Amino acid sequence: MEQARNYVCKECSSPVPSGHKFCGACGATVPQSVQDAQEEYFGAMQTPGKARLILIRGDQGVDGLSYMLQGDEHLAGKQEGQILFPEDPWLSNRHANFCYEGDKLVVKDEGSANGIYLRVTGTTPLALGQHFLCGEEVFRLDPAPADDAGPEADQTYFYSSPKRPISFCVTQLIEGGRDGMVATSRDDVVRIGREDADMNFPEDIYMSGQHAHVQAQGGAFQLVDDGSRNGTYIRIDGQSELSHGDYIFLGKQLLRVEVTA
Repeated sequence: MEQARNYVCKECSSPVPSGHKFCGACGATVPQSVQDAQEEYFGAMQTPGKARLILIRGDQGVDGLSYMLQGDEHLAGKQEGQILFPEDPWLSNRHANFCYEGDKLVVKDEGSANGIYLRVTGTTPLALGQHFLCGEEVFRLDPAPADDAGPEADQTYFYSSPKRPISFCVTQLIEGGRDGMVATSRDDVVRIGREDADMNFPEDIYMSGQHAHVQAQGGAFQLVDDGSRNGTYIRIDGQSELSHGDYIFLGKQLLRVEVTA
């Protein structure tokens, strides 16, 4: 699988094909050492049909570290398992388990406090109460608030802005578990980005100008990535199958999955 030999850009986490001197997504220069050894990038020690995790961005200064997934299962967390990030306060002691079911790699949430986030491409279903991640911001999809616009006991209505239809809300989650900014849907859509969106985060350096949006359609909800540079991530429910090229967040650790042919 030629894709497995790609260098992963340290600036934007995009794969760079062998022989390229610059990242096609952001223009960053590929290190000379990588250019000289690209044909060996994937490594001869990888077992065919098995996977490894590449640390793309973390808080411990060891970006690029590889974790071979050669056994039946591989626990990850702050204190327990084979894949440890002891300095990450957002990881549970026993956070996730990477295991094989047949020839498929699966990641399972081990009851962690902050969950596992998987990068989505295009459009993906989103359930009420489900969490997702854009840039460094965490959000939750909430139902529309109950209609409490009736009159007082004397039949006087509260004077306020005109009502408009609301099908759902998107709530920002603040560190510590509190609710932050809340946006209600306008025309069945809530847009998220650095600027000109319903929810703007101009100081988030990992947020694209027009990053993602949530939409209601046919009684269901969808999360749509709008071509963001750093991706949109959704919290998995229990477990999820992983494929070559997938990106996942465990705490503050961003990992990329690479699978041999």
